[in-house]
Amino acid sequence: MGYSREIYLAAMQTLSQRRNAMRMQTERRRAELQASLPELFDLERKIASAGFEAARAVLGSQNVEADLERLMQENLRLQEQYNALLLSRGYPEDYLLAQYCCPACHDEGYCDGGLCECVKELMRQEAFRRLNELTPAKDCTFESFSLSYYPDEPLQNGSTSPRRQMETILRYCKAYADSFGAHSRSILMQGSTGLGKTHLSLAIARAAIDKGFGVIYGSVQNLMAKLEQERFGRGNEGESAKAMLECDLLILDDLGTEFTTQFVTASMYNLVNSRLLAAKPTIISTNLSMKDLNDKYTERFTSRIIGGYDRLVFLGRDIRQQKRQAR
Repeated sequence: MGYSREIYLAAMQTLSQRRNAMRMQTERRRAELQASLPELFDLERKIASAGFEAARAVLGSQNVEADLERLMQENLRLQEQYNALLLSRGYPEDYLLAQYCCPACHDEGYCDGGLCECVKELMRQEAFRRLNELTPAKDCTFESFSLSYYPDEPLQNGSTSPRRQMETILRYCKAYADSFGAHSRSILMQGSTGLGKTHLSLAIARAAIDKGFGVIYGSVQNLMAKLEQERFGRGNEGESAKAMLECDLLILDDLGTEFTTQFVTASMYNLVNSRLLAAKPTIISTNLSMKDLNDKYTERFTSRIIGGYDRLVFLGRDIRQQKRQAR
């Protein structure tokens, strides 16, 4: 599993800012006490001197054990005086010690030979922040998905009611999110505008990010524009395509609303086909029927979708319209 390099660098930048802030705080506190409590630093120098004497005793003393014991007791006595002086002036004993946000890695980002948990949490927060910048992701949860907007009665010529259909889809999406992994199935969400496709895809995205998986979300129109700009403009060629191919979960929203060109058609097929071959999950939402997809993106593209994606067909009436009418 993994986030994009951009998210990793943002997390490491936060750690760097924390270290700088901690360093500046320590310097301010030392300057403050040097002015108001100079005797504290006399004790600090004596403690350091006792440490140097201990090192010399190990190297040159004829009675190492006795000298070390004497120096250790002297060091403890000086430390007690140091702490007592701080407390007498209303300062905690650790007032001049570095106050790390993460005691495990000292805000460096690595411990025990790998990424510290604090970095993983920062990357998770950054991923949520970026997702929320693009979408109302904070409002798109499984708990906030209301089935009350879907009628119990079957639609005209329908064999099942929208409510029953959406209950099944909601259960599927919850189970999918709960068990999400690097090789989960891909999903095609189909249905008219305003039926909850984006809501449920973002709820899945939130769950995946919360588990530490890297997610890229975007409308097909915006993502294809970015690829096109990098390919034919002055962008970093291949950077976005690489990220879309390698991320743990790719969510392509509103397939079919983009302006279709030969480049877009080829890029969409490459994304879908490459991620299927790599067993990486993709979620596509669209208002188009299978026939429309076939006409717009070629039979080869549709064939890969049919063979490799779980298909969820959303039913009902536009929820946004229902909300407007209820005001």
